[in-house]
Amino acid sequence: MYTIGEEEIDAVAKVIRKKALFRYGENSECARFEERYARHLGARHFDLAASGSNALVAALVALGVGPGDEVLVPAHTYMATATSVLSSGAIPVIVDIDETLTISPQAIEAAIGPRTRAVIPVHMWGTACDMNRIMDIARRHNLLVVEDACQGVGGGYEGRKFGTIGDAGAFSFNYFKNMTSGEGGGVAINDDVTAERARCVIDPCHFYWQGRDERFTPFSANGARASELMGAMLNVQLDRIDGMISAMRSERDQILDATRSLGNLGLSPAPLNSPKHDCATYVFYSLPSADLAERFSAVFPSVVVGKTGRHNYTEWDQVLLGAGAAHPAMNPYNMPANAECRKTYRKDMCAKSLEILDRTIMVPTNPEHSQKEIDDIIHNIGVAARSVLEGKPFDEADFRKIAAIDAQKYDVKSA
Repeated sequence: MYTIGEEEIDAVAKVIRKKALFRYGENSECARFEERYARHLGARHFDLAASGSNALVAALVALGVGPGDEVLVPAHTYMATATSVLSSGAIPVIVDIDETLTISPQAIEAAIGPRTRAVIPVHMWGTACDMNRIMDIARRHNLLVVEDACQGVGGGYEGRKFGTIGDAGAFSFNYFKNMTSGEGGGVAINDDVTAERARCVIDPCHFYWQGRDERFTPFSANGARASELMGAMLNVQLDRIDGMISAMRSERDQILDATRSLGNLGLSPAPLNSPKHDCATYVFYSLPSADLAERFSAVFPSVVVGKTGRHNYTEWDQVLLGAGAAHPAMNPYNMPANAECRKTYRKDMCAKSLEILDRTIMVPTNPEHSQKEIDDIIHNIGVAARSVLEGKPFDEADFRKIAAIDAQKYDVKSA
């Protein structure tokens, strides 16, 4: 969360004073946000849900993914990407990332098997997946593409917004995201019938308030409906997002331009697929080894990406243990339909990904940073690089204090 204040308080207070917290009603805040955000994305439909996880499940189920299907997911993403596949009844197959920290197109193609039905490219940490290559692979192999844009709110790829390039896109408005309503999410879809199926996952009873669609037979689902409090907050947050992303891109670009010469020492910018359009939530550097990355992060307050807990497949307990549901009969790993799916996982199965993650560090940007604070970050990165990579004695007096560094953004284990 970056900015929240009186405007959100006023918007929420207005809803409470109206005593109309249910999302179906006259002048609905949720409906207004859905219409506005669909227009912002360039999507035909956008529907709010209670979380990004709910949105991922809605997208998968809406597209017909279920038992008997494998879904390719990256080795580095919040574990909800994989557990949402299990919630649809399908089996997640974990594949490597590349140096961009996003799913490797080469690994996607190598992992496709007879049961592979879909792939979930995750725009991790707000950076873009290589969507042109991924979509080309998907078309050639008849795969569905569900974009996980939960960490990429506000960003895009080569002029198109995240979540609108594949068959469906899922978003999160959790506390740690670029726009927030505390919790929340949503799904973007262009096909009318698929969108209706997604709405049924989010709210199986929605037709009581929105009308029945004769082209579509409703089905039972858990439901994950949004409230008007969420819609009210998001309508305020949406007004800020473009300016925030623009500010973060500017900061990221300044930092990269000013530290480019440090590549000669071994501090190299991680490659980006679409830097002019992504979120620029972080600045990423690759170092020659995991040990050097650890030492750098100890000097400069940054995070080694491999240390971000449940974002790495090695920490996905439910997946690694085969605990796909509370009841054994509903566990996708036990379903006869999934007997031929690949269900074996090892903590070393994506060693290439772990090696990349352990030598990559991340430095957060913030739209509220002043120019002085950006300059101080640049200075401190240089001090840390010369200390760790060049062996220069570290002089703490040369390390500038940065008042507005958002400590919460460093708590990536909670994101």
